[in-house]
Amino acid sequence: MQTKILFAALAIAGTPAAGDEDYRKPNYDESKIHPYTLEDPLAFADGTKLASPADWPKRRAEILEIFAKEMYGQPPPAPEAVVTEVWDVKENVLAGYCVRKQVKMWFKKDKTGPCVNWVIFAPRHAKGPSPIILFLNYRGNHEIVPDEDIPVQQGWSRAGKLTDGHRASAKTRGRMCDPNRDDICPLGMLLARGYAVMSACYCEVSPDPDWNDKDPAFNQKTFPYTGVFDLWPKRDESRADNTTALGAWAWALSRGLDYAEKDPLLDAKRSVVTGCSRLGKAALIAAARDERFAVCVPNQTGGGGAPLAKRDYGENTSTENTMFTHWYCKAYRKYAEKPWETLTFDQHLLLASIAPRALLIEGFDTSKWMHTKGEYLACRAAAPVWKFLGRGTMPDVPYPDNYSIAGIGESFGYVRRSEQHGISPYDWTWLMDFADREFKRR
Repeated sequence: MQTKILFAALAIAGTPAAGDEDYRKPNYDESKIHPYTLEDPLAFADGTKLASPADWPKRRAEILEIFAKEMYGQPPPAPEAVVTEVWDVKENVLAGYCVRKQVKMWFKKDKTGPCVNWVIFAPRHAKGPSPIILFLNYRGNHEIVPDEDIPVQQGWSRAGKLTDGHRASAKTRGRMCDPNRDDICPLGMLLARGYAVMSACYCEVSPDPDWNDKDPAFNQKTFPYTGVFDLWPKRDESRADNTTALGAWAWALSRGLDYAEKDPLLDAKRSVVTGCSRLGKAALIAAARDERFAVCVPNQTGGGGAPLAKRDYGENTSTENTMFTHWYCKAYRKYAEKPWETLTFDQHLLLASIAPRALLIEGFDTSKWMHTKGEYLACRAAAPVWKFLGRGTMPDVPYPDNYSIAGIGESFGYVRRSEQHGISPYDWTWLMDFADREFKRR
């Protein structure tokens, strides 16, 4: 049974092969979890307790600085400009229910340098600006719907069975509409519920090479730091807190919100940021750093996202630092061994930094690699912040069963399901129900 569990983890994450000595093997035995202590989110680093909600902004800033220095690197600088060109508008698509826009986005006034392509779908019959769901997709906007007018993503793509080498493929056009897939975007349902959707391909922001890619041109040491990294000063390799790929993807989500604030079809004040797996991590970081995001619903983030690292279960600090060197800054490497002893922070603090805004953590328990119980425990440890700030809190319930919504509170919660890794109709429904309550839409 243990071998089957490990193989499931390998299928999801592509962990180093057995015998590789550069990483510490994942633990899947709860009895082997070492004792650990979690930092109080309602106490400053020097131990002083917060006296009132007025102290929270200072504590929040302290938490964000910890993650910037020790894990995700410093946030990227603000862009010189955000220049957009709406090059395609269709007023009557998806059986007449949708207005579709395609937008090119540059970050220099002269439209030189990196360009990110966004696609926007808005409910055609909305009576006013629609609340918006923003997320980054994996292989290109053309996968969201089977629409020949949406170009296939032209840059580098992670190689796999759905690509032609390192290139996205037209053969996956509309893939995210297929209900038989384990990773979908049920666009018609989202529109019918009154939500607009905005997405861009994360590969256009910063490439994400695999740790074991055989092509030396696509190594994790230099290749990830292209794309939008070309906008920023040359990396100082002597620093331990350089900007990371996760930070760049989070930054791009904020740039999407920049555009949404200016589009009359979109209500940027009612924004939901989401994403699945590594892009769920990016959504979580984006919401932590950018208070304009009203709701955050990261889906199945895995280690380095929502789960507690000090439990050292499933994906761990060693595999993170071996397999995903561009996701985390160099300072994080010192926690690869014995995180239960060495870590001076944990992921519950990152969750807490989003308070008092709305946060729903979505997990799944089919793979122990994903450590969804660690997500639940991180939520329990962060929950007092929402209560302290007068925003309600996650219900005080035991670890919920799959599909139970008992752990979802007014403005903070946790939910999980079974089946496959990927964002499913269940996840989207929980997201919209949660956002509806926050936006008082029902």
